[in-house]
Amino acid sequence: MRNYDQYADVTFDRVGDSFQVKAMHPELHLHGIGRSAAVFRLKEKDRVIKVFFPGYEQIAIEEAAIYEKLKGLPYFPTCYEAGDSYLVMDYIEGKTLFECLTEGIWIDSTYISVVDEALRQARLLGLTPSDVHLRNIILTPNGQIFLIDLARFRQGQQIDHQWEDLKRMYRLYRHGFIPKRYKAAFLNQIASLYRKFVNDPDF
Repeated sequence: MRNYDQYADVTFDRVGDSFQVKAMHPELHLHGIGRSAAVFRLKEKDRVIKVFFPGYEQIAIEEAAIYEKLKGLPYFPTCYEAGDSYLVMDYIEGKTLFECLTEGIWIDSTYISVVDEALRQARLLGLTPSDVHLRNIILTPNGQIFLIDLARFRQGQQIDHQWEDLKRMYRLYRHGFIPKRYKAAFLNQIASLYRKFVNDPDF
């Protein structure tokens, strides 16, 4: 039996096009809900368990294989265990770059360079990084950068240019006359327009 099977026993209710947590292990704390999974922090542990919704289990298998390929690189969380519908990974404390923009935290150019290097290393391993956006890049309190939610790094898929488009916007952001803090609603509206007219993945 795997060490974390008991924590993966989570039940969900489907509400329209999304899911809500109906029941979970008492030692879990809900950390966030995405399009294909919910992430829970394990109490008293520096780890999270990502439990995939019914119908999305294949993504767990694909993402586990991606983490295995990236093992040892300092830009990605370590995956400690993978089951049929879950992954157990490092808990990365910090702010997403999206949160940095909403809270007025300066995004330094060195962080952009680190993301570029992380993507370069992933490509050297035969992966095709995609869906790289502000919500899946984390800045830790000590200034490290981590990339999370890597399911769209799988091999052979169509390349998207989302990260390159974000870097073009960064050239404006770093000028002194451009605001460094934005309302989340404003950023979400830009993301919606981007998906509709430019690209498919999230901002």
